[in-house]
Amino acid sequence: MRILHTAEFYSPSVGGAQEVVRQISEQLARRGHEVTVATTRLPERPGSMLNGVRIEGFSISGNAVRGYTGETDAYLRFLRNGRFDVMMNYAAQQWATDLAYDVLGQVRYRKVLVPCGFSALFDPQYDSYFRALPEILRRYDHLIFHSCTGRDSDFATRNQIVHSSTIPNGASFEEFKEPALSFRNHYGIPQKEPLLITVGSHTGAKGHNVVMEAFRRANIGRATLVIIGNVLGGAGCLPQCRIQARLTELASFGKKKVLLLDPPRRDVVSAYHSADLFLFGSNIECSPIVLFEAAASGTPFVSTACGNAVEIAEWTAAGRILPTDRLPNGNVRTNPAAMAKVMEELLTDKSRLKQLRDAGIENWKNRFTWEKIALQYEELYLRLVTNGG
Repeated sequence: MRILHTAEFYSPSVGGAQEVVRQISEQLARRGHEVTVATTRLPERPGSMLNGVRIEGFSISGNAVRGYTGETDAYLRFLRNGRFDVMMNYAAQQWATDLAYDVLGQVRYRKVLVPCGFSALFDPQYDSYFRALPEILRRYDHLIFHSCTGRDSDFATRNQIVHSSTIPNGASFEEFKEPALSFRNHYGIPQKEPLLITVGSHTGAKGHNVVMEAFRRANIGRATLVIIGNVLGGAGCLPQCRIQARLTELASFGKKKVLLLDPPRRDVVSAYHSADLFLFGSNIECSPIVLFEAAASGTPFVSTACGNAVEIAEWTAAGRILPTDRLPNGNVRTNPAAMAKVMEELLTDKSRLKQLRDAGIENWKNRFTWEKIALQYEELYLRLVTNGG
C-alpha cells in the first residue's frame, strides 16, 4: 500500500503524538508498505527519508481556530494530487488535520482520522469548530480512537458516528524487551535507594508540581525523583520546576533529591527499567504512552485518571489510579497527599510491586507492543482499500 500519515510534528521532534505516528509509520514501512509522513519542516531533520519513511515537510503553523501561517496552498495541492491508497490524519486541532478538512471531498484515496482526544472540546473559542465537526467526521471513511471512554469517542457516540475502531497505544518491543539498568550508575543514584520517575514535556499540564509535592510529603526516607521532560517552545514550566525541586531538597535536609533531565532516549528507557515507581500527575491526556512504557519496563505506575489511564490500568494490571477531580474545562487534578500515600503503600509492599511488575510485562508483550498494534492499522487500511469498510 501507499500510505500517507499527517501529523503536526514528527521525529526528531519528541512527544506522544510524534511517537505514535513514528512507530506506526516505521512498522508499516518494515512490512513493505510505501509510507509518507506530511509534517512540519524542521531544520534539524536530516534529508527526506528517515528509517524507511519518506518525509514531506511544510513550513506551516496554526489551526482552524487560531488561523494558519505558511505554505498552506502547497500542502493542499499535495493532498489533492497525492497518489496514495489511504491517508491517516493524526490528531485534530492542528494544521495538518484541520487543513485536510477543506479538501476531503477532493481526495481520491481512503481517509482515516485519529482525533487524539479533542483536548479543546470544552474551550469556548472552539465552539464553532466542534459544531461543524460531526459533519466533517462523517466524510471520513473511518475513525480510530485510542480509548473506549475518551472525550473523542464519547463525542462521536453522541453524534451517532459509528464507523470507528478502538486501537490502543503501546510501547516498543525492541526498546523494552531487555532491561537496561545503567541509569542509576550513570546519574549517581544508589542501587538500594527508592527511585521514582515521571516523563512528560514541560508544558505545565503534565503534573510535575503535583509529583514533586507528593514526593516532598511522602515518608519514604532517602529517595530520588527524576523528572524527564523536554521543552516545546518557550521555557514552559521548567523554571518553576527548578525552584520547586530546590525547595523539595531543602525541606528534606538533603535526604531527597530531584533531577530535572532531558536525556537521550536510551537513558529514558533505562530510567524506566531502573525505577521503583512511575508517577504521573498529568492534567490532560488522550491515551498516555508513558503508562504503556512503564508497564513494558516492569515499573508499576501511579497516575491520575487522565485520558484513558483507568482503561490502561485495567488492560495492563500494572498500576494504581488516584482519586481524581474532573474540572469544568475537562482537565483533571489530584491531591498530592493521595499520591504520597500510595507511594508509601507500594514502596513498603514488595509483593504487590512484584505483582504489578509481572502483570504489566506479560500484558504488554501479549497485547501492547507497537509491532502488534501496527498490524491492526495495517488490517484496517487493507480492508478500507480493498472493500471500503
